[in-house]
Amino acid sequence: MGKKIYVGNLPFSTTGESLTEIFSHFGQVHSSKIVTDRETGRSKGFGFVEMSSGEEADVAIEKLHGSDFGGRALTVNEARPMEKRDPSKMGGFQNDRQSFRGNRGPSDRAY
Repeated sequence: MGKKIYVGNLPFSTTGESLTEIFSHFGQVHSSKIVTDRETGRSKGFGFVEMSSGEEADVAIEKLHGSDFGGRALTVNEARPMEKRDPSKMGGFQNDRQSFRGNRGPSDRAY
């Protein structure tokens, strides 16, 4: 069974292909993905790599964690499952509507 790896502190110019190339020295890479900002499409400086076996992933983590890539010390460790997000704490216009109206109730609206 494969293992998913978190790779942080990446240069913003890193691509999924370059990430695959780095990790392929340690075994078969099933997938690689750079996480990008939804609005700008710019890299957020981290990504994920899925290796074909846990042993290969462990060797890659051991060898690459703290190594220099593009002038930056990589953070490489086993990926943790994504935590559930509380929708009430996500911000944005929808959740901030009450403060936008000035905390007035429906009967206080000026039409």
